[in-house]
Amino acid sequence: MSLPVRVLWFRRDLRLRDHPALLEAAEGAEVLAMFVLDPRLLDGGAPRVAYLLRAVRALAEEVAEHGGILVLRTGRPEQVVPAVVDEVGADAVHISADFSPYGASRDQRVARALTVPLVPTGSPYAVAPGRVTKPDGDPYQVFTPFFSAWRDHGWRAPAPSDPAAVSWRSAPSEELPEEPAHEATLPGAGEAAARQRWQEFLDEDVQGYQEDRDRPDRDATSRMSPHLKLGTIHPRTMLADLGRLRSEGAQAYRRQLAWREFYGAVLHFWPGSAHGYLHDELASMAFDTGADADTAFRAWQRGETGYPIVDAGMRQLLQEGWMHNRVRMLAASFLVKDLHQEWTRGAAHFMDHLIDGDLANNQHGWQWVAGTGTDAAPYFRVFNPVLQGEKFDPDGTYVKRWVPELADLPAAVVHHPWDADGGPPAGYPAPIVDHAEERREALHRYHAARGA
Repeated sequence: MSLPVRVLWFRRDLRLRDHPALLEAAEGAEVLAMFVLDPRLLDGGAPRVAYLLRAVRALAEEVAEHGGILVLRTGRPEQVVPAVVDEVGADAVHISADFSPYGASRDQRVARALTVPLVPTGSPYAVAPGRVTKPDGDPYQVFTPFFSAWRDHGWRAPAPSDPAAVSWRSAPSEELPEEPAHEATLPGAGEAAARQRWQEFLDEDVQGYQEDRDRPDRDATSRMSPHLKLGTIHPRTMLADLGRLRSEGAQAYRRQLAWREFYGAVLHFWPGSAHGYLHDELASMAFDTGADADTAFRAWQRGETGYPIVDAGMRQLLQEGWMHNRVRMLAASFLVKDLHQEWTRGAAHFMDHLIDGDLANNQHGWQWVAGTGTDAAPYFRVFNPVLQGEKFDPDGTYVKRWVPELADLPAAVVHHPWDADGGPPAGYPAPIVDHAEERREALHRYHAARGA
């Protein structure tokens, strides 16, 4: 008697291990692995799209090694998925649940179009959004109590999914498109690359993570965010490894994973915060617009503001599709509070270019900086790019790596090159604004918007 066929539709879970949906789909059935190239996935910067395609290709190779095929189809999921189900006679479609606004609505459309069940098992989070709430059932808006409740709630052990034990089903597949042209240097993609990078971090950097995580010059962060974004590793796998360690660095890293879970939960409960304000009391604030604002925005995008730590971060973004988290905050603060531009504009630029561009993390990171998000009163935080550079990149190592025009400057002036003998080196711009003056202006606008 032949086994039933079940479709496993991969999305933000491009791996075969610690995969609850694969485990569920393979129980007493053949599994057809499928990836739908939704045109929406190609709507982004070239490095972002290229990295996704590399991860999908790595998954296809892994499935092939175990005797299967990753069936690729292009089109709208609500049309493609039912067609594949009919083609192979599947009795169910298995997925990892998606809690993003677009993902949730897409899955609802697919479920309505199917004549078989759409079965969600697991999610991209250690604890699915909505599981951790206050005792009265209300969602958390402040991280610290969420973190405590999340930690107390706990999470399951990694799922024992074994691709070698799966009876894989095949079907005709389209070819994966060529990567768009780009000049970015991208990290390894796929599950093997994710696990290798994670092990390197555990072996080399987690011990000092608490001390080094804010230092872009040391490049001591895990760089696991692109892998978490595409699900080439599950956070539960990482938490299981961290649970065997007792260092302050391991505890600090666990807290960073919790921030990802927190923002995922916030977006789940307030889906409008994906592109709008979580707290709208600052929505009426005056922002700069017009030709001069556009010129300043382009200088920020290119890393030509005249403030070295900001420019280094923006150039790293363009060249790697990634930016150190401390520098992300500084670059965001500069756009919002020195250039007086709405946070949504910068958030869109980041999402277009970041290979780890996670909607919940990105949008709520920007709202934290803008003073419209989960933090109670951050509007008065205006990062000084010079002081921040001197504190977190004291020798200018990070700046000199990404802004070669400043490579010969001594550390004493590398973060304020206008004070160097003869001014900034040839080819590097003078500051496009005066930070002290714009800080005063930012606070004035914030107070006005709050009615203070």
